[in-house]
Amino acid sequence: MKKLYNKSELWFALVWVIVYAVGIGTLRGNFGDTSPVMPAALAVLAVIATIFIKSNKLEKKYGLCKWRGKAAEYWFFIPIFILMTGNLWGGVGMAYSGMEQVWAVIMMALVGYVEEIIFRGFLFRVLLKSNKPPVAILISAVTFGAGHIVNLFTGHATFETLIQIVFAIVIGFIFTFVFYKSGSLWICIIAHSLIDVFSEFAMPREDMTISYAYWGATVVIALVYGLYLGKKPAALEKE
Repeated sequence: MKKLYNKSELWFALVWVIVYAVGIGTLRGNFGDTSPVMPAALAVLAVIATIFIKSNKLEKKYGLCKWRGKAAEYWFFIPIFILMTGNLWGGVGMAYSGMEQVWAVIMMALVGYVEEIIFRGFLFRVLLKSNKPPVAILISAVTFGAGHIVNLFTGHATFETLIQIVFAIVIGFIFTFVFYKSGSLWICIIAHSLIDVFSEFAMPREDMTISYAYWGATVVIALVYGLYLGKKPAALEKE
């Protein structure tokens, strides 16, 4: 893995994207969200990625470090935590029962960690080396959204998958922008993991009004937040 990284960081990132999208997508299609196979597979990826980053002292590069800002500015992240609660706007319930719910929650928490390291860490950082920041942010966000196409092969409806792709692109834009400006990936990891975990406690919605409100709020917040973040100095530009 280190040889591939040294030879081409771009291919290193793309291999991670492919392994995750195809490998985890296939496992999810075969085992679903309630099998211990899914958290086990994600845990393996998480451990491998973390060991690689720490053993090569790349924590600062890939954002596994504290936010480089003043404590008084932590309200900087408030819009992310507003979006984080969206899956619970229609009520709280259990998607499964017993250990099935436990496995689903663990799986979703690990998804947030692994996806942030791959898409916001490995992929975005190499894109930022050879592209202007807006281009790197856009490509990273679109790639993250496109990765959700694999949901078509895991039993999800076409329209539902399309909505997930658009939503993922918008969320990907926000998270990438926050990482670029703050220099830390932890806030994105926490928010992403909780968004996914809360999806396993969302009440089924026959009336899509709340879902549409959530998606609309996400787009509006992304636009406003993007304008605000655009005025902040970028921590990653200092390296």
